[in-house]
Amino acid sequence: MLRFALILGLLSAVGPFAIDMYLPALPMIEGDLGASVAATQMTLTAYFIAFGLAQLVYGPWSDQVGRKPPLYLGLGIFAVATVGCALSPSIGWLIAFRAMQGLGGAVLMVVPRAIIRDRYTGVEGTKLMAMVMLVISVSPMLAPLAGSGLLLVGGWRLLFWAMFAAAGASLLVTAFAFRETLAPDMRVPINFANLRRGALVLLRDPVFMGLTMIGGFGMASFFVFLANAAFVYTDQFGLTPTGFSIAFAVNAIGFFGASQAAGPLGARFGMVAVMRNAIIGFALITAALTLVVALGGGTLYVIIAGLALGNACLGLVIPTTMVMALDDHGDIAGLASSLGGTLQMLVGGVMMVLSAQFFNGTALPMVAAIALCALAALGLSLWIMGRVGQPSAAT
Repeated sequence: MLRFALILGLLSAVGPFAIDMYLPALPMIEGDLGASVAATQMTLTAYFIAFGLAQLVYGPWSDQVGRKPPLYLGLGIFAVATVGCALSPSIGWLIAFRAMQGLGGAVLMVVPRAIIRDRYTGVEGTKLMAMVMLVISVSPMLAPLAGSGLLLVGGWRLLFWAMFAAAGASLLVTAFAFRETLAPDMRVPINFANLRRGALVLLRDPVFMGLTMIGGFGMASFFVFLANAAFVYTDQFGLTPTGFSIAFAVNAIGFFGASQAAGPLGARFGMVAVMRNAIIGFALITAALTLVVALGGGTLYVIIAGLALGNACLGLVIPTTMVMALDDHGDIAGLASSLGGTLQMLVGGVMMVLSAQFFNGTALPMVAAIALCALAALGLSLWIMGRVGQPSAAT
């Protein structure tokens, strides 16, 4: 399982790598291209929305042809778009190529999740998902620091050439270190009737939809942080790109460190209990942090500590909801993974756009938006809790 997790983790890390290495450069891009903060944040929003929509294609396609062909195409698109980003002469072109990057990078979200479902379910699936997330965790801890170093050497365009190299390495991993996991007799032909039938099953399944949206609001809270943190830490607290990278790494450590406990805790106490308690903790911590910031107590260290604790709870929610949402849909795991991923990315993109309208250079709009996401996830969890583990009426 360890070697399998390492391969999937390396593939899955390319998408976060394209985000995390890029974050310290946002203020520099704003100045270099003469763009507004909102336009600069759109380079992230465009990536996430395209990332979400493209999953609707990769999931069903991988159910028909296997998991490797979509990986080849997606990584190829990502590589071409990355060159376009590096050569972009304006913020408009950068937004367009970032969207194209998202179209390619989406394959690295949906296909690895379907691969996990090909091999494992339940607690074992959660353990593997957590191991994959541990490998991915290298990206948010090291990528911003690497990005800061590259900014000093060659500016923000050099970051995209580094991403291009990562895409090339992932293509080599796919070609030589990964074996197909979807047997030919398990493949489902793509046609409108099958897609419609599978989509209706998923959309009518309150457990799948509830768990997907819980994870969606959890991910949305992290997307809000991604879009705003560089400006908050730079403008309000005067951190350098390196200082921001260190602060970001602390939050990432909280998230990915806690995710490693999801499997063992799920085995001991049950996955539903782990999810419920983690969401309650996430909501309480982020609500308390928002109150402290609103009352004037939002120092740099208070914000870093509060977000780290909240993200630690979130690290238990994300892998648990991902696995539980797919457990009852192994025959359409690719479609379920892609539809779930699309819904989650769209929720994240909408929350990023909404939070940008209230951004004023301080931490309050950011932490308030994160708390709203947490409260929405809590409300959904209270609604869905009694249904988890029961047979779906849709099936």
